[in-house]
Amino acid sequence: MQQSFEVFNVKCGGCASTLKSKLAKEFGEIEVDLNVIPRKITLDIEDKDVDKLSQALKALGYPLASEEMSFMDSTSAKAKSFVSCAIGKMNS
Repeated sequence: MQQSFEVFNVKCGGCASTLKSKLAKEFGEIEVDLNVIPRKITLDIEDKDVDKLSQALKALGYPLASEEMSFMDSTSAKAKSFVSCAIGKMNS
């Protein structure tokens, strides 16, 4: 089923490239909308797999906007997202 999720820390095409490439194997094609804030990703996913997606996004530094995070977790996610963004820019 096609679903959209708001995601934090996505800033540019490098971030979008990382999301698309790192999540493609497990979740298939992902669209990233850079024209809205917070950014949105859209993919074909079943409800039972949303927790897996959430964990994968957090590991890259891009948590779902619907998740509550502590200051430390939020700061850690931002740091991870900078690295993920840089990798995405180098790979695109």
